[in-house]
Amino acid sequence: MSMFLGIDVGTSGVKALLVDEKGNTIGEATAPLELQTPQPGWAEQHPDAFWKASVKAVRAALSQSKKPAQVAAIGLSGQMHTSVFLDRENRVIRPALLWCDGRTTAECEWITKTVGAAGLRKNASNPALEGFTLPKVLWLRKHEPAAFKRLAKVVLPKDYIRLCLTGTLATEPSDASATLMYDTAKQRWSSTILKATKLPESLVPDVVGSSEVSGHLNNAAAAALGLPAGIPVAGGGADNACGAIGVGLVSPGEAVVSWGTSGTVLAPTAKPVVDPGLRAHTFCHAVPETWYVMGVMLTAGGAFGWYRDTVASGAKTGTDLNLLLNEEAAGVPIGALGLTFLPYLQGERTPHRDASARGAFVGLSLAHKRAHLSRAVLEGITFGLRDSVEILRAMKLPLSRLLLTGGGARSAFVRQLQADVFGLPVQQVNREQGPAFGAALLGAVSVGAFASVPAACKATLSRKAPTKSDKKAHKAYAQPYARFQSLYPALAGKF
Repeated sequence: MSMFLGIDVGTSGVKALLVDEKGNTIGEATAPLELQTPQPGWAEQHPDAFWKASVKAVRAALSQSKKPAQVAAIGLSGQMHTSVFLDRENRVIRPALLWCDGRTTAECEWITKTVGAAGLRKNASNPALEGFTLPKVLWLRKHEPAAFKRLAKVVLPKDYIRLCLTGTLATEPSDASATLMYDTAKQRWSSTILKATKLPESLVPDVVGSSEVSGHLNNAAAAALGLPAGIPVAGGGADNACGAIGVGLVSPGEAVVSWGTSGTVLAPTAKPVVDPGLRAHTFCHAVPETWYVMGVMLTAGGAFGWYRDTVASGAKTGTDLNLLLNEEAAGVPIGALGLTFLPYLQGERTPHRDASARGAFVGLSLAHKRAHLSRAVLEGITFGLRDSVEILRAMKLPLSRLLLTGGGARSAFVRQLQADVFGLPVQQVNREQGPAFGAALLGAVSVGAFASVPAACKATLSRKAPTKSDKKAHKAYAQPYARFQSLYPALAGKF
């Protein structure tokens, strides 16, 4: 039986997933990545670490197969926006600036002034935000001119892994559309934006289809991974696009809420639809002729992880700390006794578009215990995601239910919390591997194992019983959510 390998370059680690033609997991492993923060608001990782972690994760996943894996194709996924700077010999120039790096406010202002807000809407379908790739290139030009002089190509993390696997420099529409250098509506690099910012079109790689073969595993990579050379490598997709595929969200009508390091609410569309206020993003899906609108909060699972490891670390016992904190939070009433958490630990995108925003506990008193803080953190993250849900509602996108993936799908308490806060039923699928599973399916489609991405999802995914929203609980969340919404405007000038 043929098997398909998905590799997802996340922020906290690289995940490798080996699945068969029915979508069953044959092996999976994650190799951790470290986040470097040289200054507040900065975030970097070295691309060489992406490759080393990929090798480690793939070898560990392959070792779990009871017989030698017959890998028919490889699919790739990875964190969006993150800039990998390469010289003419495809060598890494410096550590990559990550999607959550907020150092490029001045560059974003310059882009908006130079291209114009209307020009950005027309040519990129998005505003200039600190996390995007283009501002990072301009930051390099201004602040590290010697490094910029060496710059020949800028690629995304998964595309750097493609380079290591195949020797091919390429990307695909879902990642390209998140660079601010791509015409999302017309699906081609924007010569208008590149000319306006005085960057050559040679800086960006060729674009291939997400479910098309982009290259083949070369001898050096095959030896490193323990696989035969020549395996096709698909174009792949951005982590959010692959995460949507991983839960079967490939056509308009539904939406998915994802908790990774960041948090997203994503709804596919049949044409490029742009939020009038540009609070949400419009990107290409990894499914042909499909786009999506997405709201993004920069720290969702990342905020909970920070709280767990920094504030609640003294709670460590023999039990799982995530489980313990969730259980404690479940015992606290709605609203956490007047305590509110703002999850803006690395700035925020939707709806505030403010790289300088920061996190806060507001309303602390001697009456509050760790359980109240845990509840406030989980409520704050969910309120931040509700901001995006409300934008999609205002755009008249159909939202009958929300599919869940990532950390927010694993806990029954957090699933119910989301259903009650959003006022919508939420639903899991039978696969929990998210972007890595979506990447594996793209690989399978690229070699003809399935006729299309929707066909691959239909053959491998089924849905679990939905978690219904409690009407009384949804009403009870109205006041805590209103309090949450009031705090950013009150504190914005103080960060």
